[in-house]
Amino acid sequence: MDEIMDCFEQGIERKHTNCEKWDAPFVKEGVVPMWVADMDFEVAPAITERLVRAAKKGAFGYQLLSDRYYDAVIRFMGERHGYPVERDWICYVPNVVLGLFFGLQSVTGEGDEVIVQTPVYGPFFRVVNDSGRVLVESPLKNEDGYYTMDFEDLERKITEKTRALLFCNPHNPSGRVWKEEELERLVSICAEHDICMISDDIHSDIVTKDHEHRMIAPICRRKGVKCITCTSPSKPFNLASVHVANCLIEDMEIRERFKGFLAAHHVNDCNAFAEEALIGAYEESGEWLAQMNEYVECNLDYFVDYIHEHIPALKVRKPEGTYLVWVDFSGTEIAQENIKEYLCEKCRILVNDGEFFGRAGRGFVRFNLACPRKNVEFALENLRKQFA
Repeated sequence: MDEIMDCFEQGIERKHTNCEKWDAPFVKEGVVPMWVADMDFEVAPAITERLVRAAKKGAFGYQLLSDRYYDAVIRFMGERHGYPVERDWICYVPNVVLGLFFGLQSVTGEGDEVIVQTPVYGPFFRVVNDSGRVLVESPLKNEDGYYTMDFEDLERKITEKTRALLFCNPHNPSGRVWKEEELERLVSICAEHDICMISDDIHSDIVTKDHEHRMIAPICRRKGVKCITCTSPSKPFNLASVHVANCLIEDMEIRERFKGFLAAHHVNDCNAFAEEALIGAYEESGEWLAQMNEYVECNLDYFVDYIHEHIPALKVRKPEGTYLVWVDFSGTEIAQENIKEYLCEKCRILVNDGEFFGRAGRGFVRFNLACPRKNVEFALENLRKQFA
């Protein structure tokens, strides 16, 4: 256990490795990147061992997924999330954003309205607009940094053209882990208006100790709502470039349409490392995941407590899930359009500015704390110099 925690504390050198987070052209020398949702930790040893063995096979042609891949997904979803999944429901996709995009094609047509609850992960807007669908925003309520669903606003926004709701569970960027009663009410509204749910659960395995992630799909089934659940080991195990994710689709007609879109766009083939990475993550890295969650939560506590004590001009609330922190800079004199540049130039930190998450994110900044504590301390010390 101590050895695993030492790995998190030490981190891993990612600069000059073609790492987008550290080596993108806009990442200036001496700046600590805390933007894209990507960890600065070495992946679990079991995953690396499996990938090395796969590489040593020396052949990387077209690849199938074996029974063990599907069994690993079924077991993980059942044991960790209490969601009994059948093999036929599992649809491999390279990444969750593609799953959201093709999920949208499967349950809506051009001109249909799709609701997103803002602020929310930036690609939500893109997959709707790029699909020729009509984006409808229903802003969440922000009560002193605690976000809740505005059910009254949501129902006002629903029309006869509303066909789907893109949902973020847990929520990115606020870090809310939705309660069962919130999910129940949301699904009831969708049932009343025949709206399909497309749920992005990519952060579902990164949750603080006092909270529990709940899959929305079982509630949807009980209330007669069609649902597509997008999952992946990429966030909790830092496997984004391996390209392995799954969409869990219970409805056979939607599932067949979904697979048809994947085939038509030639994105239904997996790579030679996808199965080994997923099995190494889901079946052999449970202790690593537990320790990562513990280490990240310590970073979250440290960051939030430090701001509350030393930088009162900023407002922040500890997230319930994800390794991301949503910080309100509206109490400072920095204009929204200058926040990202200011923090880069003056604080030597690269972040996601709030408008990436829609108009409701204006005045906010998202920090990624899946990094060694020294990076968190660096960021806080520089923030204090500028804003305390």
